[in-house]
Amino acid sequence: MIFWRAEGEVIDRGDYWLVRTPSNPTYYGGNLLAFDRPPAEADYPSWVAAFGREFRDEPEVRHLFLMWDVPGEDGGAAAPFLAGGFELRSNVTLLAREVSPPPKANAEVEVRRLETDEEWAAVLAAKVADRAPRFAEESYTNFKRRWLDVRRRLVAEGRGEWFGAFLGGRLVGDLGLFRDGRVARFQDVATAVEFRRRGVCGTLVHEVSRRALETWGVETLVMCADENYHAARIYESVGFKPAERYVVACRYPPKG
Repeated sequence: MIFWRAEGEVIDRGDYWLVRTPSNPTYYGGNLLAFDRPPAEADYPSWVAAFGREFRDEPEVRHLFLMWDVPGEDGGAAAPFLAGGFELRSNVTLLAREVSPPPKANAEVEVRRLETDEEWAAVLAAKVADRAPRFAEESYTNFKRRWLDVRRRLVAEGRGEWFGAFLGGRLVGDLGLFRDGRVARFQDVATAVEFRRRGVCGTLVHEVSRRALETWGVETLVMCADENYHAARIYESVGFKPAERYVVACRYPPKG
């Protein structure tokens, strides 16, 4: 909840957490309901209705986003959500208290924190270029600019840093790392498409993790990833270990 609270509000409704980001209504992961248990078959209509009720006065929120913890093996009743037009993704939360170099390190990569407006602009351009086809360029650019502005404010407040991986002076990968007491949470780890499978991501994650553990005074690093995507295995290769699972379910609005 580090980021939800920094840019919006988090309200405990008893049955779920309401997360709302009025300043960025097209931020799907910042306007949602979060449940602490998987859904049963009968929960589908009430969960969807709760989202509609919470966001009925916010016309720019055209998506529908729910997430739930998976404390055991049962991820919940997916069928009603799939039939209702949702896309579901199973995510894993990984933790590390120590790290080791990746098997495929890239010695040519320079890892350093972002310093200039031009470097931040390069990060935004990279995020927009790597967006999913369903997202229109203009609306996605507006969303991602607001999203990065919040992270840049947190950097200015001394609550974290944004790092880039550079090859020949070109930004080829980036990530954010933000702390809350003894815990630090990664954000938006990315590698440019043409530089993937060259050890950039593992090198970047390892180097930033090492610096944080050695100099930030944090004890635990937190990383969240799609359970079925190769990035999770990259994180595990430098010392991260799966700790928790959760599911995100999103019904996207029409492209735009």
